[in-house]
Amino acid sequence: MERKMKPSVEEQRNNPLHGLSTETLLTELSEFYGWKILYTAMRFHCFKVNPSVAGSLKFLKKTEWARIKLENFYLSRFKRMPKARESEYDLAPRERGFSLHIVPRDPMELTIESIELSQAKAASAHKERSQEKRDDRSFSRQARGHDSRSNDSSRGASKHPYRDNFSDSGERPKDRRAMKDKPKADEAPYDPTNPWNT
Repeated sequence: MERKMKPSVEEQRNNPLHGLSTETLLTELSEFYGWKILYTAMRFHCFKVNPSVAGSLKFLKKTEWARIKLENFYLSRFKRMPKARESEYDLAPRERGFSLHIVPRDPMELTIESIELSQAKAASAHKERSQEKRDDRSFSRQARGHDSRSNDSSRGASKHPYRDNFSDSGERPKDRRAMKDKPKADEAPYDPTNPWNT
């Protein structure tokens, strides 16, 4: 397991959020994308009803999770910085570091339709992961149940405790937990010389 380490001072200064006020960040985003796009992406009520920088700042200053969500959006969509490395998942966006050769790119062009499509894909992927976790738990419970019955010969247990979990071909189903640490087929491993994996 990779150790959680804070980035060096130089790397942290290369973070576009370094020294940037929330007001300036919000002004840049609202001027470039407009409030409708920001509301579609963030779903903050203050971005929909009479939106303004001043009104939104009141909400963001007292709501940490919303501020973090907006800062992540700023880094990934507006400045197009690489995704957080595994060692940085637990760090707030302002605490992350970027190698000195990484520079921000032009802002990503977004539409309401493109955001909704991206959100639908993310929701579908989340649903699939949740279903896999439920399947794993169910498989584990079945295995434990069969093991206890197989040890009790007085109940006439089957010689094949996992029989119900085998396909007709007699093969045991693949264990998703063993696959979880492998990189996805469409996702290249992290390369520090190419942090965008392009």
